[in-house]
Amino acid sequence: MSTTDQTAGRTARLEDVAAMAGVSLATASKALHNKPRISEDTRQRVMEAARRLNYSPNKLAQSLANGTSGLIGLVTSDLNGRFSTPILIGAENELRAQSTSVLLANARGDAILERQHVEKLLSLKVDGLLIVQCETNPRPSLGRNWGVPLVYAYGPSTDPADCSVVCDNVEAGRMAVNHLISCGRHKIAIIGGDETFTAATDRTKGALEALAEFGLEPAGPLRYGRWDENWGRAATRLLLDQGVEFDAVVCQSDMLARGCIDVLKQQGMKIPDDVAVIGHDNWDVLTKNSRPALTSIDNETELIGRRAARNLMDAINGRPHHGIDYVPCRLVQRESTLPLD
Repeated sequence: MSTTDQTAGRTARLEDVAAMAGVSLATASKALHNKPRISEDTRQRVMEAARRLNYSPNKLAQSLANGTSGLIGLVTSDLNGRFSTPILIGAENELRAQSTSVLLANARGDAILERQHVEKLLSLKVDGLLIVQCETNPRPSLGRNWGVPLVYAYGPSTDPADCSVVCDNVEAGRMAVNHLISCGRHKIAIIGGDETFTAATDRTKGALEALAEFGLEPAGPLRYGRWDENWGRAATRLLLDQGVEFDAVVCQSDMLARGCIDVLKQQGMKIPDDVAVIGHDNWDVLTKNSRPALTSIDNETELIGRRAARNLMDAINGRPHHGIDYVPCRLVQRESTLPLD
């Protein structure tokens, strides 16, 4: 009776894979787990046998053997957040691809509740913890005495020994200015967001560096304000009332850009013919519904979640990361920044 006949009607076991490949149980296990000191020919033979038998490793047995649970704890500060939600999706997708389950807890921005959630998740024997912020400002470390690795996402830990995965807002600021210059603009105004957020100051730093590389300065004074349409309108009116000459505006959020565009259109200016406008965050509900559609810098939040989850799995497997891992942002061009003819 063949091995295939023997396994008909029941789930294939590691013994079946080893028998079909003509190797020992230990060799079959090493090949399936990509361990060293296995020839490539043997590895391929074992993998082919596993494929033919539709063999799937027993995750519970693996976890027991490795002393792990196959569970990750994820603590977020804002379940409804525009930025934290795609981070959670990216992390969950990455972990699911590695057959790891996620236990989710919402700390609602409360440091005491966050620590309580961490303790509860540890009591459930999670293998590691992802700590997701709803903003980019640095946050106090939870420490390193939990017995499992921690990785911070979006908002970095203040401890350089921790692993944090964040978007590169300095490069995002450079990207916005470089794009406008590539469109033929040289009188570029900047409308800042809330100065208490590192997202605003980092984007400013990158924008000013990019301008300086071309021997340029911002058109008019750089002012900071709230991350909303009202400040976008007010800041644009100030530029116009003070007679500042500008052919482009960098708005440090899409909401600011929406307010800016409203005022420019009220003044009879055409976008992008008279003034090009670029935003930050690539919030679809604003960028795609804007008239014209708004060019914006995407924070790649889902990729941040994926990379944070990957770094956490590396740490669980004995390969920890340290310091801040910056994820590059991405320019999404739409009609508000078409090049000059």
